[in-house]
Amino acid sequence: MSGDPGFGVYVHWPFCAAKCPYCDFNSHVRHGGVDQSRFAAAFRREMAAMRARTGPRTVSSIFLGGGTPSLMDPATVGAVLEAVAAEWTVPSDVEITLEANPSSVEAERFRGYRAAGVNRVSLGVQALDEKDLRFLGRLHTVEEALAAIRLAREIFPRLSFDLIYARPGQTVAAWRAELEAAIAHAADHLSLYQLTIEEGTPFFALHRAGKIAVPDAEEAADLYEATQEVTAAHGLPAYEISNHAVPGAESRHNLIYWRYGEYVGVGPGAHGRFVEDGRRVVTFTERLPERWLEMVEESGSGIVGGETLTRAEEADEFLLMGLRLVEGIDLERYARLSGRPLAPERVRILREEGLVAPVGETRLRATPAGMVVLDALVADLAR
Repeated sequence: MSGDPGFGVYVHWPFCAAKCPYCDFNSHVRHGGVDQSRFAAAFRREMAAMRARTGPRTVSSIFLGGGTPSLMDPATVGAVLEAVAAEWTVPSDVEITLEANPSSVEAERFRGYRAAGVNRVSLGVQALDEKDLRFLGRLHTVEEALAAIRLAREIFPRLSFDLIYARPGQTVAAWRAELEAAIAHAADHLSLYQLTIEEGTPFFALHRAGKIAVPDAEEAADLYEATQEVTAAHGLPAYEISNHAVPGAESRHNLIYWRYGEYVGVGPGAHGRFVEDGRRVVTFTERLPERWLEMVEESGSGIVGGETLTRAEEADEFLLMGLRLVEGIDLERYARLSGRPLAPERVRILREEGLVAPVGETRLRATPAGMVVLDALVADLAR
């Protein structure tokens, strides 16, 4: 565990070939094409505005998320990475991740990303079942997904891919078999998310109308437990509630979030959290791509809101993020942020209930049982 959580740069590419029915991310379909050079210039300009606020920093991780960043030309990716290096110090061992969809994967494009500096790719596979891929609105087939994984393993030093489970009708046995198949193709990292029905998505309307039935809480807990068992048995234990890695191959960028480090968010709908004048500030930008672009070109930034967090808010966020990690939280850091330690009696009760456990003398973590009810656990501890 590093004493410094690190500093990250998140760049949001908001465009997709199609909108998935479960997705509530800021993504947009533009059939008429996108002026990539114009967006690249705007990314650079907004980074300069962020640099004026953060001051000089050394970047631990750069993450190109979306949307579908693999719809960017390699030259656009190169321009974005050059812009980061122009504003902050970027060491040679920086982690640079690009999210990609299997349907937009081409060997030439992947090699172009690698030449631009990308050293880690995260593939949105989501399922290894043809019927469920169609249900999830994915544009690729299982074979295309496996081909993308093989290609990524050839070209990039590091690879992760995502799967969504707790899908309608999915049994524990079926999920175990699918997960075993996925691990056979995995490199050193997997992100495994339970399907959630997010308000404002097509799935939300279908679920409310009774046309989609997801596993209940007990079934979801059984699926989660099976996930932990299978991944651990294959050397990819959970290091966070939904993320699994060979020890040492954890996502540095996501660890910045969960260890409550600092990061800037650049691009339409991006969020940032960093320390400015001794206090942690939150920023968020205009979500509509075209409006964001106009704002950056007019004023240098697409920021439309934000706040300075109180100490109590910082402590609550630290607790919420840190207890997602198997390593847990540093109790002294929590006390510094909040101005008080966690209530000993509350911790004692939760320990007796098997929901939290100490890690040595200085840390506290959620147990596997606590992970299943994490939101309630955090609310209980923060009282």
